[in-house]
Amino acid sequence: MLILVVNAGSSSLKYQLIDMDGEKVLAKGNCDRIGIGGHIAHKTSDGRKFEADCTFPTHTEAFEKLVETLTTGDAAVIKDMSEISAVGHRIVQGAEVFSETTLVTDEVIEKIDGLAELAPVHNHAHALALRACKKVFSADVPQVVVFDTAFHQTMPPEAFMFGIPYEDYEKYHVRKYGFHGTSHRFVSKALADAMGRPQEGLKIVSCHLGNGSSITAVKDGKSIDTSMGFTPLDGVIMGTRSGCIDASAVTFLEKKLGLDPDQMSDYLNKKSGFLGVSGISSDNRDVCQAVEKGDKRAKLTTDMLCYEIKKYIGSYTAAMNGLDAVLFTGGIGENSCETREGACEGMEYFGIKLDKELNKKTRGTLTKISAPDSKVEVWVVPTNEELLIARDTLALISK
Repeated sequence: MLILVVNAGSSSLKYQLIDMDGEKVLAKGNCDRIGIGGHIAHKTSDGRKFEADCTFPTHTEAFEKLVETLTTGDAAVIKDMSEISAVGHRIVQGAEVFSETTLVTDEVIEKIDGLAELAPVHNHAHALALRACKKVFSADVPQVVVFDTAFHQTMPPEAFMFGIPYEDYEKYHVRKYGFHGTSHRFVSKALADAMGRPQEGLKIVSCHLGNGSSITAVKDGKSIDTSMGFTPLDGVIMGTRSGCIDASAVTFLEKKLGLDPDQMSDYLNKKSGFLGVSGISSDNRDVCQAVEKGDKRAKLTTDMLCYEIKKYIGSYTAAMNGLDAVLFTGGIGENSCETREGACEGMEYFGIKLDKELNKKTRGTLTKISAPDSKVEVWVVPTNEELLIARDTLALISK
């Protein structure tokens, strides 16, 4: 069975075509610059590539080009779209409306679009992509939506509520939602399998670190707390996002800089984080290279990230009343041995001891990097959100 997995952004459309018999990726690519030109980059599992500038006024044209690329030309992998049994979509924000994987209907699309205020960059784009996909695919092809926020719906109220008047939660739905749930769900299950243990009874701190980062306490296979909040801005310092900041500092800076609320949001989301503190780059690799050259602000940036990760590990250990394992995933988590070492340094009190040499050798592979005498296991676990979306899609349509 072939399943197409789609991850739509405001001006992009990433995709993977997965053969669920063996869970093999046949092709993947990205249609980007939607609305401002258009470009497609596509490659197959056997190394064939296709890349071209296109005209993508809307997501519909991007989908049409995706179909053309999958079925015709030198990089085609199927003869006809009828070979695709279902489409699975990643949706960032499901709020309290969607707590599980759901079949797509017109009503579901409207509800997703109706949550755009809670995820303005993502949800409207998701709705556009869903409507475009319905135009391209036959009504006989089931479409499924998988929500980033769904995994965090198991958080208890004391973890997701803010200390604001309760009516603001009731009326405006202001609360912690958490994000990267699909990734945290995938890697926490993969880690349990690698450890040879059931998820029940396991206490894991899952560190998804990339340009956007979040840390989640996973107890018995369920999220009980996570670092991102009402939006993906909260938590640890990120590529261009500030992470956690005193709300009064926000209003203070608004006045000092003469910014309106939208401009202030842009300031914290796009001009802060690694970029704002280091003054060098939003890319952790660039910042780490600057550290090696002795740049003090770059060193401060990496120190801040490691310190904040360390605090979350400690607080979530307390919240779960123990800790069995810490895992690192995402672009930084899987590839930056410096960040992993910095986050685990000085954590012997918690039973965390790293095998530093093995840590230095490990990049992007499922590996236990803790020392043999470490009471808490430390792992690198590559994430695969697309595969989990495909699995969810298959499970739902099989019912």
